[in-house]
Amino acid sequence: MAAMPRISQAEWAVMEVLWDQHPLAAADVAGRLSGSKDWSPRTVKTLLNRLVHKGAVLFEPQGKRYAYRPAYPRSRYVRAESRTFLRRVFAGQESAMLVQMVRDARLSAEEIEELRDILLSKRQG
Repeated sequence: MAAMPRISQAEWAVMEVLWDQHPLAAADVAGRLSGSKDWSPRTVKTLLNRLVHKGAVLFEPQGKRYAYRPAYPRSRYVRAESRTFLRRVFAGQESAMLVQMVRDARLSAEEIEELRDILLSKRQG
């Protein structure tokens, strides 16, 4: 499987829009980001162009516009980013990361029970 291109935090915001719905024109992506980002349509087009050049986004002409879509599913990027974070912050120690996150999390009784069940199933299987 080909390695996915690295994307910046700004590019991630554009990808979130495309993962949510695609294909979209640049103007539609800009419109969806207007509530959360103070970016001009030109900035969004620049980010889309970078993502296309990196191979993270694909496009096809639709009349006078281009329709953009992600080249990889969000789940693959989440998995890759999680591994990078794990290596960088926890030296690859999964249990250390899990312990830290569970200690810091505000969990409901239902979530605690779900985690307990997951851990018990890990022990058994």
